Amino acid sequence: MIYDKNKIMHPFTHLLLGWTVANARPLERRDRALVTLAGVIPDVDGVGAIPEQITLHSDRLLSWYSEYHHILAHNVGFAVLTLIFSAIFARRRWATASLAMASFHLHLLGDLAGSRGQDGYQWPIPYLLPFWDGWQATWEGQWQLNAWPNFVITLILLIFSFYLAWKRGYSPVELISPPADQIFIRTLRNRLGNPRKENII
Repeated sequence: MIYDKNKIMHPFTHLLLGWTVANARPLERRDRALVTLAGVIPDVDGVGAIPEQITLHSDRLLSWYSEYHHILAHNVGFAVLTLIFSAIFARRRWATASLAMASFHLHLLGDLAGSRGQDGYQWPIPYLLPFWDGWQATWEGQWQLNAWPNFVITLILLIFSFYLAWKRGYSPVELISPPADQIFIRTLRNRLGNPRKENII
């Protein structure tokens, strides 16, 4: 399976999904960041795409993406590490760790449902690694990464993220820069009006 350029959009969808999960409970900024990170961290095993693309036409192809993506971090072992990391660094430990696990596993579910390659390759998920490699999760109905359901899901999550930003006064931009986030929120509320505080969800 050669690296699919359509996967550039995929982490953005996972980020929006993780952010949505992070807003299921009233959490502080750090805890929201941990839950959101848990929703994208499985794709850390996809960084092999860089050396694979660089060496694509060389005599010594480094096929790290093809060999290790959906393997190294898409499993229960990495989920446990994510759980421990979230619990250690969170302020509200149990709430954050629980939501981080939901965010992590929704990433895997999303991959299971809609990450088939354009060449027809279905990304199996060896969920029980590193404890057992005898079973891989697959779904025969898995749609292609660039299929319409993924675009619809991304659009819905994007709209909902804008709604949460308007209502609550913070957005995923805060993960990068809180000052930039406040500028974004002011702009959004100038356009849509300032919600009444008693109606904040």
